[in-house]
Amino acid sequence: MKIVNKIYINGMFVTPHGAEIFDVINPSNNQKIGEVTLADEIDAKNAIAAAKVAFKSFSKSTVATRIDYLRKLRTAVEKRQQDFIDIMIEEYGGTRQFVTMSSKHTGAWFDSMIEVLQTYKFEETINSSFVKLQPVGVVGIITPWNSSNSSICSKVATAIAAGCTVVIKPSEMSSLQTQVLMEAFHDAGLPEGIINFVTGLGNVVGTELTSNPDVSKISFTGSTAVGKLIAKIAVDTMKRVTLELGGKSPNIILDDADLEKTIPMAVYGAYMNSGQACIAPTRLLVPENKLDKVNAIAKATVDKIIVNLPQNEDTHIGPMVSVKQFDRVQSYIKLGLEEGAVLLAGGEGKPEGLEEGNFVKATIFTNVNNKMRIAQEEIFGPVLSIIPYKTEDEAIEIANDSPYGLAAYISSADPERAMHVASQIDAGRICINGFNHDPLVPFGGFKQSGIGREYGTYGLEAYLEPKAILK
Repeated sequence: MKIVNKIYINGMFVTPHGAEIFDVINPSNNQKIGEVTLADEIDAKNAIAAAKVAFKSFSKSTVATRIDYLRKLRTAVEKRQQDFIDIMIEEYGGTRQFVTMSSKHTGAWFDSMIEVLQTYKFEETINSSFVKLQPVGVVGIITPWNSSNSSICSKVATAIAAGCTVVIKPSEMSSLQTQVLMEAFHDAGLPEGIINFVTGLGNVVGTELTSNPDVSKISFTGSTAVGKLIAKIAVDTMKRVTLELGGKSPNIILDDADLEKTIPMAVYGAYMNSGQACIAPTRLLVPENKLDKVNAIAKATVDKIIVNLPQNEDTHIGPMVSVKQFDRVQSYIKLGLEEGAVLLAGGEGKPEGLEEGNFVKATIFTNVNNKMRIAQEEIFGPVLSIIPYKTEDEAIEIANDSPYGLAAYISSADPERAMHVASQIDAGRICINGFNHDPLVPFGGFKQSGIGREYGTYGLEAYLEPKAILK
């Protein structure tokens, strides 16, 4: 049994004022593995006060100092890589394959911001006027359970680069991971108050961060529904907000693409992080005249997908994070059947031998109409919808026919054709012929997938306020 009974404020591990206990449940077997003492609004206020004091001096720090801090954070986090892998598998059921890859790239968030700082100009002259970009202030960072460490590190790296101090509210469902990350950040040895952790409930700690006038900005990653609530509360104190929200990403396979290569990649991609990923390409758009061949390849691929315990080296899909999430995914599988989609693989219920955990069968619906709810709503589980289209223009129309616009994927033998299609897709990040990533390239969504951008220069500027001095 793991006990987490400390939060991190002003450079110290302190006992929370809050007294509510949250049980940590292993989703592979639904056994209790830990207890967490949750922080409350008093703890949040204390953390904000510490960050506000620290901001006075840190906001005036040099670029060289910030680069030094980023290097220290990167080194400290990378030293705990194996600890992160082990606890992510146990706490939320991330597969060994996925969390190993994720943990190996954590240091890249600090490296990318170091690279940005080495050339970024915080001051410039326009005509006879002087423009200075200054840090926005104390930043409230609110992160989800499905990418806790990565999300926190990317946001903290950007805030430090800008000269901002932070109060982090991780998901209570990531408390064991947060414990390791708090220890790593403490070991980095930054001055007191620059980084603070307050693990608590969203409607308690999150609300305090969002409404407190001493917090100047909120950076949130999570559901669209919660993002809307944050935006509504934040506007009362005119906080700046960056919201990275949900997605229902289309994966367009053009008629010249190699199906034997692209369809297996599409199936595995839809199941990234066991399908619990906002960027997962869960709408697979394919030429109608090739639907039968697509179905055959997709069925052959899914038959090789291994749903099993997340600690196994060969597991592709682990458990859903909670019983609630398992039930949600099951309800959508049932809905797909009711809507008339053709079940190609998987379906309702748990895989044989995995009844104790929150495991979902690797599921594919085909001949899906984009108007169906399974094609419009974010399921957040291993459920792929294959949607046929007649023409390239129709494929673009279907791709854009969504309340979301976070990511999109396009496969074609002709790179110029793929670029032409990409230019017409309403999504914040579009990958051509694969699943590419670049921490210097902006990330964020169109429509209900969010407000603002993260990563690189675009992300940095969201933590800065331009001040013009005219003379």
